[in-house]
Amino acid sequence: MGLLNKAKFLLDITSTHDIARRYFVVNGFDGALTMMGIIIGFLVSAPADLSLIINACLGAAIALGMSGLSSAYVSESAERQYALGKLEEAMSSDLQESVHGEAARWMPLLIALVNGSAPLIISLLILTPLWLSNAGVFLPVSPLYAAIMIALSLVFMLGVFLGRIAGVSLLRSGIQTLLVAVLTAALIYLFTGH
Repeated sequence: MGLLNKAKFLLDITSTHDIARRYFVVNGFDGALTMMGIIIGFLVSAPADLSLIINACLGAAIALGMSGLSSAYVSESAERQYALGKLEEAMSSDLQESVHGEAARWMPLLIALVNGSAPLIISLLILTPLWLSNAGVFLPVSPLYAAIMIALSLVFMLGVFLGRIAGVSLLRSGIQTLLVAVLTAALIYLFTGH
């Protein structure tokens, strides 16, 4: 069984598709808003070198990724072992070498990878204009504004994804998450702007 097929099989028997999706959206949202917050903070502050901004954002992106990875692994490992123990108790048998035991060992890692990669990947996408500009590529708008536009677009797309899952209006769901991002930006500007 290939790795992807095995992951799908384990997701199926543990019914954790929804957990993986939820972690992806929640931590992706965190990554987008955090990057947007840092970039707006730099926009309203004294001008800073682009490499300094990139390093600050990259440091936060890596920290978000590692936090997501480790926190999800620890909590999911505990939950999976607890569920396996309850199943073993109900069946009066050792299931460590069964497919359920395998799922209890592998699902926390899979969930942790989703949880950690979501904010990291989304953060790296948001930083793309900063890297391009730093490499000398001409952009029609300021790289900081371009990064904020990407952040807002990604937040909107996460909302659309949630709308698709919930079976509600994709546009309405996207606009709702976009409004949260706009409100966040307004609060950052209100408390940090001059």
